[in-house]
Amino acid sequence: MPRRGLLLVPLAAAALLAGCAGLTGPREVEVPLERLQRGLDERFPLQQRALGVFELQLSRPQLAILRDNDRLALSADVSVSSPLMRPALQGSVALSGRLLVDNVRNAVVLSDAHIERFSVGDADSRTMGQLTAAANVVVERVVRDVPVYYFRPDELRYLGVQYVPTTIHTTRDGLTVRLEPSK
Repeated sequence: MPRRGLLLVPLAAAALLAGCAGLTGPREVEVPLERLQRGLDERFPLQQRALGVFELQLSRPQLAILRDNDRLALSADVSVSSPLMRPALQGSVALSGRLLVDNVRNAVVLSDAHIERFSVGDADSRTMGQLTAAANVVVERVVRDVPVYYFRPDELRYLGVQYVPTTIHTTRDGLTVRLEPSK
């Protein structure tokens, strides 16, 4: 092989590797609201005891995108029961939170969540105050324990490269998650 050909082989290999490096750089994954909703539906209804007296059950979750500030809204039906009151009270709760990546669980969770609205039927003001405190406890547990979305292993691996989610932004139709190659 001529000397010139020997020089071209390493240059061609370097160019090929440089091209492959571009394929394994940062990328984005779209997660539609419908997929988020389906995943959340599978984890409901949720039942939690709060303040040692109240049993709260959350059911029929509904997600909504809050695009202006990269937040997600979650509303659900709530049923509150206690040995101290008969019958159980029915109502609804709405909360919102900032989106955060939980790399330990490969999931998207709500952070800094707060209750926007909490209502149950026919509760006096004293009981309503206790129920609101109980709802805050449950919301904290729900936010901490119930991810909004789990990444599938194939979403975090591409061309033999392992990726980690780094940032999340809301779109009109769902979420855009930026993935970076794992170091």
